[in-house]
Amino acid sequence: MSGAALAVVVVVVFFLALYLLQRYGDLWKQQRLVLFGTLLSWYLCFLIVFILPLDVSMTVYNQCNSNITNNTTPATPTNPSKCEEPWTYIPNETLRVFWRVVYWTSQFLTWLLLPFMQSYARSGAFSVVGKIKTALIENALYYGTYLLIFIALLIYVAVQLKWKLTWADLQTIGITAANTWGLFLLVLLLGYGLVEIPRSYWLSSSHDYMLSKSYFKVAKMANEKAEADEKLADVMEEVAGIHASVRQNHFLRKYVDIILTKVRNQTKFHKQFFSSCVHCCIFSFAVQRHNQTQVQWFILLEQAFHLEDVAKSRNSSLRHFTHSFPLAHRGWIRRFIYTPTVEWFWECVLRQGLCRLLAVLLCLLSAAVIWSECTFFSTHPVLSLFAVFIQLAEKWYNYHCIEMVCFVVILFMCVCVYSTVFRIRFFNYYYLVPHHQTDAYSLLFSGMLFCRLTPPLCLNFLGMIHMDSAISHKDRVQTSYTSIMGSMQLLSFISDGFYIYYPMLVLLLCFATYCNLGSRCLNLLGFHQYITDDDLTSDLVDEGRELIKRERRKRQRAEDGENRRWVDIFFL
Repeated sequence: MSGAALAVVVVVVFFLALYLLQRYGDLWKQQRLVLFGTLLSWYLCFLIVFILPLDVSMTVYNQCNSNITNNTTPATPTNPSKCEEPWTYIPNETLRVFWRVVYWTSQFLTWLLLPFMQSYARSGAFSVVGKIKTALIENALYYGTYLLIFIALLIYVAVQLKWKLTWADLQTIGITAANTWGLFLLVLLLGYGLVEIPRSYWLSSSHDYMLSKSYFKVAKMANEKAEADEKLADVMEEVAGIHASVRQNHFLRKYVDIILTKVRNQTKFHKQFFSSCVHCCIFSFAVQRHNQTQVQWFILLEQAFHLEDVAKSRNSSLRHFTHSFPLAHRGWIRRFIYTPTVEWFWECVLRQGLCRLLAVLLCLLSAAVIWSECTFFSTHPVLSLFAVFIQLAEKWYNYHCIEMVCFVVILFMCVCVYSTVFRIRFFNYYYLVPHHQTDAYSLLFSGMLFCRLTPPLCLNFLGMIHMDSAISHKDRVQTSYTSIMGSMQLLSFISDGFYIYYPMLVLLLCFATYCNLGSRCLNLLGFHQYITDDDLTSDLVDEGRELIKRERRKRQRAEDGENRRWVDIFFL
């Protein structure tokens, strides 16, 4: 099995990253460099997560060989005379080379290439040279400030503490600084996800809650859609004015023609937007936001219609799911496999129980993560639950159990963190929208976040299972992953202080998330969030209900017209 497990993971993770990129981006229309940078950053981060459990099992195997070499006690089941290789055996040197390539490539992406590509994609220059120049200037100002601060601190430390820094020491300091920055953000996102993910599954089992929340979202999206349409109309008027005022012999005319050419080739809008100028439209933020709101509006309508159909089917005596608009739910899968009877049993009987069961399991896993985050610094006695599990499996060299526990825990932590990255929204500046509607800047920014969050997340996990000697201070064989990090003891106030005590704040953040403190603060600032006991939420729910009634009548008239057309065709 040497290398086979690694090869399988490499291939599977690639298609996982490609699927997510296709879901949020557009593989056919967006710039190839943007897609490549985002795909590579997501791919490398997912690789770290999936390969780390194999590294842990290999470390247990190496520790077994070390114990046999240094120990002369009789062989027992917990102290074998010969160590059995794990089924996912990977040579140590292969792992070290793999980690070096993956880690340093991801760091190059997040600190140098992706920020440059962000500035390039956001630049309003009309030529490649102009975009590159803008990106270089922006990044030079941004990183030049950090470089001056770093050099000043480095000189101060070298003079005051009389350190003799080598290249390896500088490398370790850089890694520590990057991991410290990532850990600071990691705890914030993790504290939100540990509560919100189990709670979201529990609340999704309540049909009344989901229907009310869908009405709330529809009302919010209606306002955003109106604002986007109004903004696009304003932009159209401005472009029409510029198109009319810039003469053909003017030196700026070529730039106006470039804008019109791009828009004519890449955008399609309703006819009312072209009343002032047939060709005029700007390929910009207004266009992107308009497309996003149109797609999201349609998706929310479908969700609300479906939830209303579920409510009607639950109250019906027939065990048969009835759709309000059957023409939109045709196909051989629904005809032969997902029949109305099967759909009724799933939506009205099974789904609620399965969601609640999954919510309970995720809640227990969240509690275990929170407890381990607050106690992993204690090695005598061992209080971290995951460290206890790993050490029990290590005594019997149960590699399958070790890999399974590691994989489940680190995957759950990553889902908590990554799902928050996908949900978070900074106004319309950073916003990941599914159904191929995410802009280039947001895709690249998500890649930067993933590359900065994943290494500290993995180090935090290794600390929780007591396999990072910089935190646990155990004299044992290190994982290949931690070997590329250098000696964290170079900065003891970080390894013995910040890395240990800062993760305890996750408990406070979980409490704040459970009490919806963040949502309540956003409501006070005018960013409406769904809170069940809020008067404004009730008003928006009522508004959304009326909007759905109006859209349902429009959809029904359209479907009745389609049915009459098919009847006329059949009889003619």
